[in-house]
Amino acid sequence: MDIIILGTAYPYRGGLAVYNERLAHEFQNEGDNVEIFTISLQYPSFLFPGKTQYSEDSAPQDLKISRLVNSCNPLNWIKVGRMIRDRKPDLVVIKFWLPFMAPCLGTIARIARSNGHTRVVSILDNVIPHEHRPGDRLFARYFVNSVNGFVAMSDSVLADVQTLDSTRTKVFCRHPLYDNFGEPVEREEAIEYLGLNSSQRYMLFFGLIRDYKGLDLMLRAYADSRFRKMNVKLIVAGEFYSGSEKYFELEKELGLEGMVIWKSDFVPDSQVRYYFGAADIVVQPYKSATQSGVTQIAYHFEKPMLVTNVGGLAEIVPDGQAGYVVEPDERQIADALVDFFRSNRQKHFRDGLLQEKRQYSWSNMTRSVRKAMEDVD
Repeated sequence: MDIIILGTAYPYRGGLAVYNERLAHEFQNEGDNVEIFTISLQYPSFLFPGKTQYSEDSAPQDLKISRLVNSCNPLNWIKVGRMIRDRKPDLVVIKFWLPFMAPCLGTIARIARSNGHTRVVSILDNVIPHEHRPGDRLFARYFVNSVNGFVAMSDSVLADVQTLDSTRTKVFCRHPLYDNFGEPVEREEAIEYLGLNSSQRYMLFFGLIRDYKGLDLMLRAYADSRFRKMNVKLIVAGEFYSGSEKYFELEKELGLEGMVIWKSDFVPDSQVRYYFGAADIVVQPYKSATQSGVTQIAYHFEKPMLVTNVGGLAEIVPDGQAGYVVEPDERQIADALVDFFRSNRQKHFRDGLLQEKRQYSWSNMTRSVRKAMEDVD
């Protein structure tokens, strides 16, 4: 097939770009012709909470990526839509994550499929975002009505899109593994690379820091007196997308100064494997969620996880097999983590991790996209 993936890719950074590039590779491996139409302007700078939107890594050499889409310019949407309409690709794949992008992506999709040949399938991260804003449902509905079919990566997202549309094809497929960060490294190499102490054990909170991800819950759990008697440190690795001061103030209030290792910059793709190599367990104390790319990185590196029972996280991490599922409660988080270190559960979880990770292949995702496309009238 001739396939266009419409969305974030290099030179932009982050999970969306990684996902679209990895998906393009999988389609190419299966014999399809793939081009990514990526963003020339993603967000106006005043709307972007991080330090930079751009990657410091090298461009992927084996992908065709064209920077064409301006998210804020309706004339550009019409131009790109007509370009796709006239090219007549068999399939356009759009990964949808934020209602802000709905007018842009939805308009392009409507024009593109007007040729009577091109079908548009959206892979849904979220339909309604964790951090609600006025107009979210209106924009989301506009986008939903612009495409032919959907692939949802969690039951909660599947339920959300069903409230907006009851007729279009919907296929369920778990978020694939993020296996593009390289092979695992030995703990000793990771510890040395990050300048850590090899005599200590580490919990890893990884990824962009937003309020819904529950770092405050993790800090309160870590303040449990039982950790004072254990040689365990908390690594927080990721850029703040909400105010940092409240977390540093909470660290001081809880008496955790010197116990938390802050790596509060965006982690380049080339360094991800070192953080996971150093970690004994990955913690995701989220207050709300659909699914999480961090979970799929942890599976790739075969690291046990603590997740909270919100959204689709409990669907992905079976309690007692690949890690712990607890309520978003500081005491339950602390109890599980204390059990992990006191009882040396790392080996116990290994077989479960190996078994679970098998179901998260990229071929499952491309198969699901093709099914969503084939089911379209």
